[in-house]
Amino acid sequence: MSADMSSVIASTTQWLLRSYPVTGGALDAALAEAQALQAATVAAWLRYPTAADAAVVALVGPGGSARLDWITGADSYGPEVSEEPWRTWVDEVVASWAACLLTMPALTDDAVAALADCEHAAGVRLDFRRLTRPADRDRRAATLLRHPDLLRPVADLHRAALVRHLQGEQLGDRV
Repeated sequence: MSADMSSVIASTTQWLLRSYPVTGGALDAALAEAQALQAATVAAWLRYPTAADAAVVALVGPGGSARLDWITGADSYGPEVSEEPWRTWVDEVVASWAACLLTMPALTDDAVAALADCEHAAGVRLDFRRLTRPADRDRRAATLLRHPDLLRPVADLHRAALVRHLQGEQLGDRV
């Protein structure tokens, strides 16, 4: 994981796991976390492909989870949920793109392939098998996290921008 993007990746992963919780035991939780982490990593590296992009996000912050919490109903759990400090490091676009990657295998393969030119991936052996080729056990562990109907409201937020990006268009209109 890129040190420059670690806060965004970790917080967005946490948001995904809390919004679409695991229903099994410790092994299921670990498998679901691995999938969410891989999806958030790929999404963050695509969204912010250079060290300069990552530095800007670190400087100004990614925006937080407020809109995502509203969409998923997490804001109804009270102010103690929305005031958790890690939520300020959730990136809405990264969460949306990660939701797309978790639910749309055709996009996932293209997204991972697009990382070949990403600065964050330089010198790193890329292994996103739990995301791109989940085993049956992985799928069972992340039933809610990979459910297309449940993730649709989040995935739909920025799916078009992800598709444009994977088709080679510039990210100038990425929001």
